[in-house]
Amino acid sequence: MITKEIEVNGSKFNLTLTDQVINQVDNLKSLYATVAEDPESFEQVSSEISSAINQISTAVTPEVSDSHLDGLIQQIFKAVDDKKTEVEKQIKDKNSKIPRKKLKSK
Repeated sequence: MITKEIEVNGSKFNLTLTDQVINQVDNLKSLYATVAEDPESFEQVSSEISSAINQISTAVTPEVSDSHLDGLIQQIFKAVDDKKTEVEKQIKDKNSKIPRKKLKSK
């Protein structure tokens, strides 16, 4: 669990970044992609999008007003992407430090 400070339109918020929030962000991105590919599906997934945004916003303090919500979601997307990049880099660095056995040629 990581707490990250986010600034939106001059207001500061604290985001508690958990695996659940990361999964919710991935779900929201998937919903956005669905709408982008098929705009006619918007009515079908709009309630899911709204629900996902509301769930994600609960990880933020203080409570978010509607005027900050769009900017906040964009900043949360960025925070999640940054965290994923950091984890991937750590895994790659860790894997590069693991000694590999040399294969003997026959």
